[in-house]
Formats: sequence, structure tokens, C-alpha cells
Amino acid sequence: MSAYTTSPTDQFAPHLQEILRWHFNPATGSKFWLGRVAELGFDPLADVATLADLRRFPDFSAELRTVPVDDLLPEGCRGRPFQVYESGGTVGTPKRIIEAGSRAEGIAWVDRMFDEYAFPRDVHWLHVGPTGPHIVGRSMRRLAETRGGACFTIDFDPRWVKRMIRSGRPELAEEYIEHVLDQVELVTATQDVRVLFITPAVLEALCARTELRERLAARLTGLIWSGTSFDESSLSMVRDHYFPEAVVTGIYGNSLMGIAPQRPPVPEDKQACVFQPFWPRAVVEVVDAGGEAVAHGKRGRVLVHLITREMFLPNVLERDSAIRVAPTRGSFYGGLDGLAEVAPYREGGATVIEGVY
Repeated sequence: MSAYTTSPTDQFAPHLQEILRWHFNPATGSKFWLGRVAELGFDPLADVATLADLRRFPDFSAELRTVPVDDLLPEGCRGRPFQVYESGGTVGTPKRIIEAGSRAEGIAWVDRMFDEYAFPRDVHWLHVGPTGPHIVGRSMRRLAETRGGACFTIDFDPRWVKRMIRSGRPELAEEYIEHVLDQVELVTATQDVRVLFITPAVLEALCARTELRERLAARLTGLIWSGTSFDESSLSMVRDHYFPEAVVTGIYGNSLMGIAPQRPPVPEDKQACVFQPFWPRAVVEVVDAGGEAVAHGKRGRVLVHLITREMFLPNVLERDSAIRVAPTRGSFYGGLDGLAEVAPYREGGATVIEGVY
């Protein structure tokens, strides 16, 4: 559980030094990093002390597509059970990460943030989203259990939907979404589900089923959306018109950075939803084409640094763009930037297929 109080930024340097000592020590580090020290051209233990210093590392994330998972596991974690999860593969072959418990800290932090805006407890959840190799399914199940409920799951394969769209068969993607919603009908017809996790694309299709939407609107006390981008007018319609009795909140995240929940709104917010990454385990910057941080209120590309004992992966340019939001006051996020209006990053006009997640 996070121990941050008034100044989490002050804790970055000691956390970074601890993680660097762990990953670049032969007794505790991984083959992945120990085998790359010679090619770095600098000493990670002597020359890296600040967030800016992390830019010295190359972006090795592409290697996560092929590297053996045993090479990723630090010696200091060996002997503990660990899981392997994959990215969605939106811009190529999926990348793999390992996880042996560090995400539990993030779930505890999200749980505490949910309490700040009275998200419901002691009710059952329905997760309508990827499970399988994707970590989000396990994370939502763990969050539901942490908050006192059981979690029903309806799986879908986002890669299949993207394949149908990419190959010019959108009608099959639409049929697949209807198949998913048929399962939502079956679960909610017999089970007392009060919290729904769903992606914006599938939520939009759900809202077109009037009877199902009205059944859920009469019952839901919480709704979490995550995955594909969600414009503010659609979000307003969901929150104020379709599900006015539910606490509607968003989560931004991916296999690498974990979960960045929506923080409670403050009067100075210009955006309807501001996400807060789990500092300093996942440090997120918003940068311009030259790699420099954009000004607050400006859009740039998402740059992620994963800094945990299980995985250290700095300087990773993500497929997303976002608006950098100035820090606000708060017990868990005071002094930290937020992210808003996350959308695909289209480099050179490239087409990005979001699909359903």
C-alpha cells in the first residue's frame, strides 16, 4: 500500500536508486539488464539519479516481443510464483511482461482512491473485457475482491476484433460485440451485478440495447470504463443520461504501466476525466516530438518508465497521446501531473485501429 503523504515527488530519487541497485547487481538483477550494461555507454548506478537521467536508456521495449521470460526475472525474485502477461498488440506483435505481486500495491492504491469519491463497496462486479494473456482481467477481479465483492467475467479477444477491422470485415467485429453483449444479458438476468467494467466501444453498443441498458441503469451503483478513447460528450451522456445513479469513473492503463485511475475532480479541472499514474512505480511523462516535456494543458505523446523490483523498463514511448494536466492537491497525488483526453498517437498520419480495447 502506498505510503505517500504530502510530497511523493521527494520519494522518487531514493526509490529509483533502490531499483537500480536491485536490477544492476548480479546477485539480484536479471539477465536482461546485466547483459546490456556494457552496451549502455554509461554506469546506471553512478550516472542515473533523476527522472531526466532515465532518458539515457534506450527504449528496449521492442525486445519484450521475443525475449525469454526467464531472462526478465530478476535473481532476487527467483523462487516466487510469477505470471506472464501480454500487451494488446495494437501496433505489432504483443509484448510480454512478468508480474509476481507488484501490481497488488497498485490495486491497494486504486482501492483507496476509489474511496475518495465513494465508489461502491460490498457489491458484485461484472468485468466485460480481456482476460487471458491480458493483466486487466486479473486486476479487476482483485479490485472487486478487495472491495468486498465477487467478480463475474465475460472474456473477449481484442486482437480478433482488430483483425476483422484491419482485414476489411467490420461486420464480423460488430457480430462479435453482439456475442459479448448476449453474455452480458445472461449474467445480468440472474445475478445481482452492481458494478460494471466495460470498454467505451462495447458500452456504446450496450446502450443501443434499450432493455439491457435500462435494466442496468436501475441497478448499477458503479461503472468503470477503460480501453479505447472516450470523447467528453459521450462520457457526459453515459454519466448524466444513461446511468445517472452510478458513480462513473475511468481507468487508463496498459500491461506495462499498470492502472492509472481517474482522480476525484477538482474545481480547476478543464477536463471531465483526469488520470493519475501510480508514482513512482509507473512514471508517465507527456513529451513532444523531440522528447521534451510539453507544457501543462498541451497534448503530447505518452512516455512511460516502469520502476519496480520485478521489472525496470525506462523510456518507453507508448502508442497513446494525452494532455498533460497540472498537479493538484490531494492525499495520494498532490504535486503530481495528471493525464487527460487519452487518444491514439498517430505518427506521420498512420492509422491506429483501436477495435474494442
